[in-house]
Amino acid sequence: MRALTWQGTEKVSVETVPDPTIQEPTDAIVRITSTAICGSDLHLYRVLGAYIDKGDVLGHEPMGIVEAVGSEVTNLKVGDRVVVPFNISCGHCWMCRNGLQSQCETTQTAEYGTGASLFGYTKMYGQVPGGQAEYLRVPHADYGPIVVPSDGSPDDRWLFLSDILPTAWQAVQYADVPEGGTLAVLGLGPVGQFAARIGAHLGYRVLAVDPEQVRRDLASKHGAEVFDLTKDVVPQLVDLTDGRGPDGVVDAVGMEAHGNPFASFAQRAAGLLPDAVAQKAIETAGVDRLAAVHAAIDLVRRGGTVSLSGVYGGRADPMPMFTLFDKQITVREGQCNVRRWIDDLMPLVSDTSDPLGTLDLTTHRVSLEDAPHMYEVFQKKEDGCVKVVLDPSLAAA
Repeated sequence: MRALTWQGTEKVSVETVPDPTIQEPTDAIVRITSTAICGSDLHLYRVLGAYIDKGDVLGHEPMGIVEAVGSEVTNLKVGDRVVVPFNISCGHCWMCRNGLQSQCETTQTAEYGTGASLFGYTKMYGQVPGGQAEYLRVPHADYGPIVVPSDGSPDDRWLFLSDILPTAWQAVQYADVPEGGTLAVLGLGPVGQFAARIGAHLGYRVLAVDPEQVRRDLASKHGAEVFDLTKDVVPQLVDLTDGRGPDGVVDAVGMEAHGNPFASFAQRAAGLLPDAVAQKAIETAGVDRLAAVHAAIDLVRRGGTVSLSGVYGGRADPMPMFTLFDKQITVREGQCNVRRWIDDLMPLVSDTSDPLGTLDLTTHRVSLEDAPHMYEVFQKKEDGCVKVVLDPSLAAA
């Protein structure tokens, strides 16, 4: 089959790799019809290559048609249309039963002491072949995949249940905004877009910040008040909230935020070091650009909540502990527990009025063969790029 593979820092290519097969009785094989490029994939593209091997298949936002099932999979049948959550969870361990599927005790990576395995990610999360491919082996298919209607509706109506939509829903839930309160969203990439839309849907006042005009325009279309990323944006938003700050702030940016040239250099350097040296740097130093999380802490009102949905990777990042303590700020974060939120989201996604705008987020739908070029376009925010979906059935441009 054809699949998008990691080849080096800022280098990916589509190669022919072996077709996946049923390896365990709880496996399924899915023929991919749509698979998205995530902002988290860009971290692999640029920063976290020390934990990836050349030839690893990337991608963790797939959906498609079930082609084969293992002997113990009774919830799926060949021909079902399914969305595959990015985290691989068993459904029966203590963590899964308590809504913490991202911490699944069955698929944790003991070598690194990390949470549930993820599709198409690093050694720290299981190094499981990903979904930017023609076919995908899905472990624990007796629990993970989400069956969606085979009614001819566009894939984009359902695709984002794989990651970014439940990630945004969790981010807003974790922000703990009171009824009628104010939510700020920092970063209007795909997760930030959905976080802003969810906040507006829930009746919050939404203040959203991003340096890209095309992203601000898209968020404004869905009810957010939008602001450019300037040095004065924090006091500006505080002034708009009676001098207190928003009740909750979602940081939808993560480790590659604007505003810290030294950390940007450290990330670039880590991406170019030999793997063993880079791993040591990442595991013992602070290599994240923290401008967004620091802005969130400065912005949120006293007694408010900062919700981190952007990915951070440094293990020694400096944090403003005095400010967190003095302002009595709650901080919530973590990988999304996808299956936990599906029952909340399915009625909204199924609604033909499309209240969360799942059908207008994708700006680029291209062939799998065009993936290397689109990684670069997405990283550089060129051509009005907000969300890229790869379709293995399309011919290369």
